Amino acid sequence: MVIKIKPTYYHLMIKRFLCSLFIMILPFANQLYGQITMNGIVKDQKTELPLANVTIYCEQTQKVIDTDGEGKFTLIFEEEGSYDLIIYHHNYTTSNKSFNTENKELKLIIWLEPLSVDLSPVEIKARKKEIFALRSLNEIEGTTINAGKKTEVVILDLISANFAANISRQIYAQVAGLNIYEGSDGGLQLSIGGRGLDPNRTSNFNTRQNGYDISADVLGYPESYYTPPPNALNEIQIIRGASSLQYGTQFGGLLNFKLNKIPKDKVTAGKASLSVGSNGLLSSYTSLGFNKKGISLNVHYNYKRGDGYRANSEFTTNFLFSHLEYTINPTISLSAEFTYYTSLAKQAGGLTDQQFSENPFQSTRDRNWFDVDWKLYNIQYKHQLTNNSKIHLSFFGLSAGRKSLGFRGNPNNLNENPITALDEKDANGQFIHLRDLIIGEFKNYGLELRFLAKYQIAGKKSAFLIGSKWYDASNTAVQGAGSKGVDADFELQSTLFPDYPSQSDFRFPNRNLAFFGENIFHLNNKLSFTPGFRLEYINTGAIGNYNQVVFDNAGNPIANNKLTEDKNLKRNFILLGLGLEYKKSQALRLFANLSQNYRSITFSDIRIVSPTFIVDPDLNDEKGYTSDIGISGRIGRRLSYNAGLFSVWYQDRIGIILDDRANRLRTNIGDAFIGGFESLIDLNIREMFMAGNGDLRYRIYGNFAYTYSQYISSQKNNVVGKKVEFVPEINLKTGIKFNYRKLGASLQLTYLSKQFTDAQNSPIAQPGGARSGVIGEIPAYTIMDLDISYQFKSWKWNTGINNLMDKAYFTRRATGYPGPGIIPSEGRSWYLSMSYEW
Repeated sequence: MVIKIKPTYYHLMIKRFLCSLFIMILPFANQLYGQITMNGIVKDQKTELPLANVTIYCEQTQKVIDTDGEGKFTLIFEEEGSYDLIIYHHNYTTSNKSFNTENKELKLIIWLEPLSVDLSPVEIKARKKEIFALRSLNEIEGTTINAGKKTEVVILDLISANFAANISRQIYAQVAGLNIYEGSDGGLQLSIGGRGLDPNRTSNFNTRQNGYDISADVLGYPESYYTPPPNALNEIQIIRGASSLQYGTQFGGLLNFKLNKIPKDKVTAGKASLSVGSNGLLSSYTSLGFNKKGISLNVHYNYKRGDGYRANSEFTTNFLFSHLEYTINPTISLSAEFTYYTSLAKQAGGLTDQQFSENPFQSTRDRNWFDVDWKLYNIQYKHQLTNNSKIHLSFFGLSAGRKSLGFRGNPNNLNENPITALDEKDANGQFIHLRDLIIGEFKNYGLELRFLAKYQIAGKKSAFLIGSKWYDASNTAVQGAGSKGVDADFELQSTLFPDYPSQSDFRFPNRNLAFFGENIFHLNNKLSFTPGFRLEYINTGAIGNYNQVVFDNAGNPIANNKLTEDKNLKRNFILLGLGLEYKKSQALRLFANLSQNYRSITFSDIRIVSPTFIVDPDLNDEKGYTSDIGISGRIGRRLSYNAGLFSVWYQDRIGIILDDRANRLRTNIGDAFIGGFESLIDLNIREMFMAGNGDLRYRIYGNFAYTYSQYISSQKNNVVGKKVEFVPEINLKTGIKFNYRKLGASLQLTYLSKQFTDAQNSPIAQPGGARSGVIGEIPAYTIMDLDISYQFKSWKWNTGINNLMDKAYFTRRATGYPGPGIIPSEGRSWYLSMSYEW
């Protein structure tokens, strides 16, 4: 349900609403919870001397503190109950301690047994990460409320994977139900979906870096052409569809990349790595960190190049990130970030089904190129106002561009071109076609303010979040004739070829004002419910001109009309949601949520010309609901799990069908339902059965999802009852991780059942047809990956083989760039990495 609000009263209503909310919350903002203090000391079991710098971690509150120089520590709890502590020091055996806070004042003495072996710095870091970082998101983190939502956290230090090539199926192996596009571009761009969402450039997630937006345009063009390299990441946070109330209106939820920072207890730190691999892969990564007198500086740089496993697939990328933070005092910090990313990739083009069957390594294009230039800016101000209230202000900006160059005609017949009168012939009598060129420039900036306060109602703790976001974008898109050459020449040739049919020059101004809020109400110590809202004002426009060229039967232009367009679409609506959570202990958490979602049409839906489909001029926004109900928990370090049911209801879902004239049409297809079961289980075999063997670590995990989908209503022919696109019924990732002293290994199996690429579930096109390779199903596939690592002091070596069985498979049928048709995934490949950390 989307509630319309009259634009005349919109801003007045917002002001009154915010004033009322702040008036209501101010009396509660400074109320303190009843606090319980626990004092303790940690000692060496043999010498009975106190131990400094021992890490104490509480599983229930997920708070981490260190003992002082006398081995003492203090923990403060906001309510009575049972708590579990993990006590860690790299030179001692890790200890577990359980206690109850009923007596209000606690004093603990904890004894630690020394280890019999010395660990390298890299081993110390990995051991500490394994103990403390296996987690989901807390109920409250910073100024974010996560209660009642399905959250997942990927800890990069705990993953053995091919980071150099950014193999997504390995990095996201323990995130349930994701569908991933896998090409042969060395992992330049992340393309993940799930629950029926198109994976293309992760456009259905709100994609952020350190909490701020990084996609091209969150409304008009929410595609992520930039993804931070895995080496630079600390963790990846994922909140599924119900996150729309805090982060946007999207169906997919939130994807937030958190980059590594120097630990606060170090003055300097750094890492350097070098990786080589199949098909000319070379990747170098360097990071440096500095801490002194409240000033923290972190710099990351990554260079990567490769030839790709198909011809005409070479690429080069550069990534630079810098973070400067000044801690003014314990309650105030100010930080600034800058990201610069460039990539230039040649694109091998798509294949027909017959071509793929004959040789998936072949290329049908040698003149297609893709260029990305990405600059991100961010300034953040954080202020802990009181013990129970804080604000977070974030300013972010983007200055970026992407350029696509190439011939995108029928992959079955490269000489098929309706405008051959504009082309030339080579010495062999073959046509040299004009290449199509699209230049997109993105300039946007925004400001997000969040205020969070904890308070009490009738003795029960609550937490209130209110925030606002202002976002302004002025993007341009120019399409026209490119050169007839083979190199990466991104200059328009419209003056030389005025009758080129695909010509347009548009400006896309977008503005978004949003106000959102959530409140956690605790009914008792275990049960809570969290209602929320998001109030949206969206104004998107398309201002420009395009050419309408008419050709005779011989391919000669006989008319060329320039048409202008000036569209402006304003929307006002409110989205509502509700989350429920019952948390008995760290081992058992039950949650459920329901949230409305909304996705506005993008400017690529409106005006960009594609050779393989046309766009309905009456295209409308998508609306719907997402819901989750599930169970999750962690039993010490032995077992972690989550399982649940989900559903997604789409209204006016956008997709591609065949119209009455056999044209492929991108339009609002109808209403669809997607539902299913997602689960993940991770077993620490050593902790369960071999706790006495400190040299051995052995884990098994299983990630299984079953998804049902169906179009339930539509005005289009041959749609109702069909399966939804990009939905494999079975999605399985499972594997084992093994470590013995300094040696580690992992083996992963990935299986996805078949999936369709259009709403009419079209069969594979006839060989030789104009749509061969573009439409049809994506067959089921099974992939295995092997990784091996070895650590010696501060050095670490990684090697592995991806697609161990050399399976020929694909995950995508492209309709435009990088050339229509099947985009084969990479065959068997190897890599070798060496890193040094200090």
